[in-house]
Amino acid sequence: MDINLENFKRVHFIGIGGISMSGLAHILLNNGHIVTGSDIKNSHIIERLRQEGAVITIPHNENSVIGADLVVYTAAIHEDNPEYQKAKELNIPTIDRATLLGLIMKKYKYGIAVAGSHGKTTTTSLISVILDGMGFDPTVLVGGEVDVIGGNVRVGNSEYFVTEACEYTDSFLKFYPYIAVILNVDSDHLDYFKNIDNIKQSFRQFANLVPPDGFVVACKDDANTMYVVNGLNKNIVTYGIYQDSDWKAKNISFDDKGCAIFDVYYKEKYMGNFKLSIPGKHNVYNALAALAVSHLVGIDIKKASHYLTEFKGTHRRFEIKGIVDGITIVDDYAHHPAEIKATLEAAKNYPHKRIICIFQPHTYSRTKSLLNDFAESFDNADKIIIADIYAAREKDTGIVSSKDLVELISQRGKDVLYLKDFDSIVEYLNKNAKAGDLVLTVGAGNIYEVGEMFLKGHEKAVGI
Repeated sequence: MDINLENFKRVHFIGIGGISMSGLAHILLNNGHIVTGSDIKNSHIIERLRQEGAVITIPHNENSVIGADLVVYTAAIHEDNPEYQKAKELNIPTIDRATLLGLIMKKYKYGIAVAGSHGKTTTTSLISVILDGMGFDPTVLVGGEVDVIGGNVRVGNSEYFVTEACEYTDSFLKFYPYIAVILNVDSDHLDYFKNIDNIKQSFRQFANLVPPDGFVVACKDDANTMYVVNGLNKNIVTYGIYQDSDWKAKNISFDDKGCAIFDVYYKEKYMGNFKLSIPGKHNVYNALAALAVSHLVGIDIKKASHYLTEFKGTHRRFEIKGIVDGITIVDDYAHHPAEIKATLEAAKNYPHKRIICIFQPHTYSRTKSLLNDFAESFDNADKIIIADIYAAREKDTGIVSSKDLVELISQRGKDVLYLKDFDSIVEYLNKNAKAGDLVLTVGAGNIYEVGEMFLKGHEKAVGI
């Protein structure tokens, strides 16, 4: 479908409260479109859109699409959705979220798309705060809430557009990147992809979207990423810690909060000493990717170092929620074995006596396909609590349960417990958590509510 957005005055979003959908809605509102939408429940994100002039219906209602010129839907919306069906009945054009993002991106000369199985939100945020701080005035769409840009979207007035590029359902193949970043390539979304080879093929197609004068920024230390870019007729810029790369971090150390301090070299030339305010070695990689992109658009990275240090992270990425009675509550969005390992590795360098990791698996298909990898990802935790699986877009067919994961973790000799509901987990923490404990709520669902419930139950809690 060849679409010119200017031809559509009123755009309706089914599922407008989603992190990406809401960002797109903000951009269209700013560009003079009338925006309507719907979702299953209200949220602060929806309230912010309402304040900007969007008309939003809770819950979905087929009549809310009447009069729309274009209907946008998320991957979570199925064909039996009443609004989707009504749009089809009325012959209103419908497109998915990724198609709309691509259409918006096409308008910008310098589209920067950050892809990878892990680290997209943090890296996109780092690039955005550097470009913003250096006066590039970018438009930004990020899959998390970043205080520095005031949320999940920033509408700028320049030729720069920065966004995450998700591989799920091949969404990122609808984008128009001038700079394509590939952080890593891992087995995930196996409800859509057949296997890792299928995933690598998709990432290669994404890299091939870059125009002849554009760039692919790739992690040299990630073997799958190198396989993806090998032999590509593109301008490739590499970064890494271990392999010889264009951009390299050396002499890495960590402060008392587990945040990295490191030297950066570009083609063997020393570029300066950098300090992060977000913990973990994985964030050194994310910072290197952000520096490589910044350099490509003409930024003096020595001047960018200030913005790296100032960046305190996005919500739900090792986010310190509060401290009570010497117990620190941290929330992290990690929902893949590699991400859990990286989060617990970062936690090891954070002051603690014990690490209590509370994990809520995300989707049955991911839990089933990566079950053994999940079981091996908690080795750095002292106590593990597994909650029920967060279904997200899926239905429980009985193929896997949290008890299956608990059994495998237990076989590794780890101290693990299955607690079905949040109230039971909070009760356990009230009885067992002690001063010096670092309590991590981990997962892409609503597990963060456990930490909030625990803190709310203690008047002396100190928010960070």
